[in-house]
Amino acid sequence: MKLVDETLNRLAALIDQERFVELETEWLEVKPVPASGADWKEVHKSINAFLNTRGGIVILGIKEEGTGAARRYAFTGWKEHAESNLKEIRRQFTDRAGVTQDLSDCFPPMELRDFQHGRVAVLYVDELASDRKFVFHKGRAYKRILTGDHVIDEAELDKQEEFKEEAAHAQELQPVPGLTEANLDLRKLNDFIFQLNQPVQVETMKPDLAQARTFLERRYFLKDGAVTVLGALVCAQYPGDCLGFRSHVHGYVDVTQETDDPEMASEVVQDKQDFVDNVLQLMESSLGYLLRNIQVGVSTREGGLRNPRYPSSLLRETVNNALAHRDYRIDRQVILAITPGKYIAIQNPGAFRKTLLIDAPDDPIPLRRILPEAKPRNPKLADVLRVYRKWEGRGIGMATLVNLCLRNQMDLPYYRLLSEEVRLYLCAGRLLDERMERLFHSFDGYIETKLQGNALTEEERLVLSYLIKSEWANERLAYTILLTPDNNHFKALLDLERAGLIEKHPKSPSTYPVYVADRVLLHREYLTELRELFDIWFDPLDRLLKDILGVVYRFNHYSKRKVVSAKQASFVLWYERDSPSGSIEQFDAFYRKVRRAFNKLETMGFVAKKDGARGYLLRTDYLSTRLTQTHKSARHDP
Repeated sequence: MKLVDETLNRLAALIDQERFVELETEWLEVKPVPASGADWKEVHKSINAFLNTRGGIVILGIKEEGTGAARRYAFTGWKEHAESNLKEIRRQFTDRAGVTQDLSDCFPPMELRDFQHGRVAVLYVDELASDRKFVFHKGRAYKRILTGDHVIDEAELDKQEEFKEEAAHAQELQPVPGLTEANLDLRKLNDFIFQLNQPVQVETMKPDLAQARTFLERRYFLKDGAVTVLGALVCAQYPGDCLGFRSHVHGYVDVTQETDDPEMASEVVQDKQDFVDNVLQLMESSLGYLLRNIQVGVSTREGGLRNPRYPSSLLRETVNNALAHRDYRIDRQVILAITPGKYIAIQNPGAFRKTLLIDAPDDPIPLRRILPEAKPRNPKLADVLRVYRKWEGRGIGMATLVNLCLRNQMDLPYYRLLSEEVRLYLCAGRLLDERMERLFHSFDGYIETKLQGNALTEEERLVLSYLIKSEWANERLAYTILLTPDNNHFKALLDLERAGLIEKHPKSPSTYPVYVADRVLLHREYLTELRELFDIWFDPLDRLLKDILGVVYRFNHYSKRKVVSAKQASFVLWYERDSPSGSIEQFDAFYRKVRRAFNKLETMGFVAKKDGARGYLLRTDYLSTRLTQTHKSARHDP
């Protein structure tokens, strides 16, 4: 309601000022009242798109007129003759076969609002439940993209029909043995109805369960006289007794033994909790548990502003999605595991649909990506959670993960696929971290050549980091979320592809391009090149010496400075380790070790300092020098 009030106030001000500002969005359409039946087609098309997408609001009684600088809003007002047209809207849509659908439940009561010197009509349109989509108008189904209504293509329609067939047999609709409506909690049921009545009333509160039967059946809480899994999840009196581990969330903090305070380690390791409740309460309890146990920094701004390591909105969406998407056929609990300073792992029963996985594990560039998708495993439960504003649809959980990552507010998220469970890792840190910064620095000459003298923009650095880290994760059998043009980084992807810094994977599906980084940027050891340069004298070197020569080779060939100091090489090798954490003292010890290794390599003739620069070059004359020394030694050998 507040949103409608704000929108009408802005429209009134723009009309008075004879100005135009684009107010229409993916959820708002502003139109004049159509003059005739044929003119209602555009209104019906927008409503069809709202039903098939995320719902919306149509304001009738205001039009746009003029073009260019003269474009403005004009008040036309509500027309009484249109009331009968509005009443017929709920019967204007069909299924794919052309059968008219009664969508009365998707249209809360219309409002006539006083506006200027007359009135406007405000029509509310609810999103269809996932298993009821798509509906059609005049043989076409539309979806809302930004401010436009676009025809849904046949491929998407076919996929939706497959999903509806699967949803019809979802576990959430199966009866719970021995559970009747007498086992439901009337207070919890009325709380759901209260939420359902926001912002306008669509259902009456129930005085007792007997009078709630019709509503319970309509919402699939009851089916053939038995309480369904859905009904028990939302409003069973004792969910743990009837649902088992399906109503459990287990949380624990996994503290490594590196801490110097054994008392603290013992205390935190014991912070284990089991939550047993209805699904809505489980969501709140789980979020509270995570917020209590994640690390929080305090900044000097605003008198000590708290900075949680993970945004609370991310944790809320992730927990909610885990409980919304879990497979309720499997009698296991959701598990929250916190490793302070490293990651939060959220494990829930179930698996991704095969159609969402892009796999090429045996390719020279292993590929393990997941397509973001909005379709819930439990569409009726998702419909309930949407009422409580705990599930937004549209694959929002994965979209949030990608967007936060590409805003450098977290490191790359990834999934592990277990036999009957999926584990999501929310990684602390930053996507564009020290390792990536130093990698880009070591290749800055090569990158600028590819970009015709330009440096990477911040967005390009983030996108390239995402793709490179995705490859590293895929090599470790982890799945990452596919980065596509739909992730709002189309220009960065396009510019990087044009420059040859990324390319489509050879096994990339045509409909979902999978990008991988330029192979030069992923090359690390340069063993072939170094063996060619140093011949038989290279292989006997120990691993650290070989790694150092690889870093020197990279800087000599791909950086702008061409040389690398012992300190720079130490940082590169430190952050390229599998576990780069450690204290300053540990890094200093590692740096001294690298420094001694450089001295050894210089003495052996593998590297040399460049005149006038603080850095090393590979000795390209190594073989000729070595052979000369060998020849001289042979001549003087008695």
